[in-house]
Amino acid sequence: FFKEEITVSQANKGIYHLAPVIYMTCALVVYAVIPFGNDLKVLGRVIPLHIADVNIGILYIFALSSLGVYGVVLAGWSSNNKYSLLGAMRASAQMISYELPLGLSVIGVLMLTGSLSMVEIVKAQENVWFIVLQPLGFLLFLTCAFAETGRTPFDLIECENELVAGYQTEYSSMKFAMFYLAEYTHIVAVSAIAVTLFLGGWRGPFLPPTLWFLIKVLALVFFFIWVRATYPRFRYDQLMKFGWKVLLPLALVNIVVTSFVMIII
Repeated sequence: FFKEEITVSQANKGIYHLAPVIYMTCALVVYAVIPFGNDLKVLGRVIPLHIADVNIGILYIFALSSLGVYGVVLAGWSSNNKYSLLGAMRASAQMISYELPLGLSVIGVLMLTGSLSMVEIVKAQENVWFIVLQPLGFLLFLTCAFAETGRTPFDLIECENELVAGYQTEYSSMKFAMFYLAEYTHIVAVSAIAVTLFLGGWRGPFLPPTLWFLIKVLALVFFFIWVRATYPRFRYDQLMKFGWKVLLPLALVNIVVTSFVMIII
């Protein structure tokens, strides 16, 4: 944060400075609709442990998380550097390719719940977590989440042996730190969303609800870090084929199977 601030002389200054702010903002505002625990009752007043319970919670999350790619693309373009631009182009192609199966992977949960509200989704898991009813949906969501956050094995956005540091190449000091902070903020957000959708949110025995939520989120964050230390990255052609030829068809199959089972039952 306190290193020397270096700005590229040929950069588009306004957009160059704005890009990390856009990326960081999109990573933070997602938390507004995530319920961190059950409502608290203090002196007869009910205090909800979420900022907003909107009836389009899932759409809100997908819309704002998708806007984060604009920060990446603007950072790569405004830096006036070929490595930054290539990294930004990779990021936009990768995020577009994996947004579709990511969105389709949660359709099964929405069909079971009948609501887009994150709070209602947690309440619907009172008897059984949706990971039991939607195991394929959970695996698809988690896999797409790795690609959306640009983590190993999908970290071709900043592949150091090809692109130096990708779209971050010309950034330093506070702005570079903002990009990194936004990436890890996004990882925690994606983990919290997965916990809310598939792992029962704050629900669990014995321990306080908020503590259960924290334990589940930390377990998924640990999984992200463990995968980074374990698996090598894909080639770019493998990454694109995996998204379009494997994940997308599986997401559609999951929707069809869920619909069929719900009709029969």
